[in-house]
Amino acid sequence: MKTVEVTKATLPLAEYTKDVIKEPVIVTIKGKPVAALVNIPNADIETVALSQNQKFLNLIERSRCRQGKEGGISTEEMRQRLKQKRAEPSKRKR
Repeated sequence: MKTVEVTKATLPLAEYTKDVIKEPVIVTIKGKPVAALVNIPNADIETVALSQNQKFLNLIERSRCRQGKEGGISTEEMRQRLKQKRAEPSKRKR
């Protein structure tokens, strides 16, 4: 793992990102890690952003807890429900 002290990081960011394919690059301030440049293969911007969003992570955790306590439905059951809903005529007034 490569470590770069922020006061000595004089290269352009693009130069440091070249190394992340092989290993993470840890940025430090006075020896303490403050940031990491890491390879994120097969990830899109939305996935990366959501993985750092505390509100989203809390929502996922609550959902997992609820599913564990109350159970859930299978994928097949959800497909059947969605098919039924699509087959129902619209109740909107014209």
